[in-house]
Amino acid sequence: MTREELLKGKPEALESFQFEGRPEEAVGYGSGHINDTFLVRCTASDGTEKKYILQRMNREIFTEPVELMENIMNVTSFLRKKITEKGGDPERETLNAVLAKDGKPYFVDSIGEYWRVYIFIEGAESYDAVEKPEDFYESAVAFGNFQSLLSDYPAETLHETIKGFHDTKARFCTFKKAVEDDIMGRAASVQEEIAFVLEREDVACALGDMLAAGELPLRVTHNDTKLNNIMMDSKTGKGICVIDLDTVMPGLAVNDFGDSIRFGASTAAEDEKDLSKVSCDMELFELYTKGFMEGCKGSLTQKEREMLPMGAKVMTFECGMRFLTDYLQGDTYFKIHREGQNLDRCRTQFKLVKDMEEKWDTMQDIVRRI
Repeated sequence: MTREELLKGKPEALESFQFEGRPEEAVGYGSGHINDTFLVRCTASDGTEKKYILQRMNREIFTEPVELMENIMNVTSFLRKKITEKGGDPERETLNAVLAKDGKPYFVDSIGEYWRVYIFIEGAESYDAVEKPEDFYESAVAFGNFQSLLSDYPAETLHETIKGFHDTKARFCTFKKAVEDDIMGRAASVQEEIAFVLEREDVACALGDMLAAGELPLRVTHNDTKLNNIMMDSKTGKGICVIDLDTVMPGLAVNDFGDSIRFGASTAAEDEKDLSKVSCDMELFELYTKGFMEGCKGSLTQKEREMLPMGAKVMTFECGMRFLTDYLQGDTYFKIHREGQNLDRCRTQFKLVKDMEEKWDTMQDIVRRI
């Protein structure tokens, strides 16, 4: 179905949630690529305006939307309780879902599409890119605080919304099969990149093996720790709320840390062709580490703290491997806007991995010092 066909149920959805007041308009909102998102404006009985976020959930990516919403409702309920106990404002510091008229946290339209609604967080905004170092630091504090608040949540009770999302060892096996099958005939031209991956099987296995051995604990993890998944207070600039909880599931805290470093401490765009511009900025690494540790408030184990640099390396390696796998398979997963973009993306990630390897002692010293 086309996007237009998938959105035909929007008027049904607008009639099916317990809005305060009647919806006056619903306009496209935000820069997300997965779900379809709308800002809904309602006029309450007292004449005041109420805003909400309406989303059509992408069932191609999230195949079990009921389980996904069960995760979100359980986690946000837990967060509200913790935030209230600490004297915070649960209306602004976590997502608040609006129930449908049948009491469920989602609505299924006449063509089988799933919709949900959140209360709009007033006086806050998100940023798609790091505009100043303080933003990166504030996102680190917010994601660290997210870890702290959920440190005693039973992670094993959550559903996996995307199976094996950060199972790096399994993704290594998928990569090897993509090389072997070579369905696009591209393997011969990327032997250097293939060798880079195959030489680092130990990196692919490192964290998974530690989890299996009980050396790292299973945590509630966000799994998409980009800057734009933090709402920043418009007046103070402080990170107040972690959003986009679709990928919240059992995982490793060091992976959440590592994905932020991969994305935010790189000195170049993800598809930069000039690899001389690509490096891992140690000042930004230190800044994020400080913020993350501050936010975690001592909730990480000693081994988790030691493994923070490894989290950065593994997440960067995994992402590069996924880009290369997709290139070998014909660019079917990651959207491309030009020929060879996934190959360029993989090369930037591998350059970051090499740079981290060269700065390994520095990264470990920073973590120890903090």
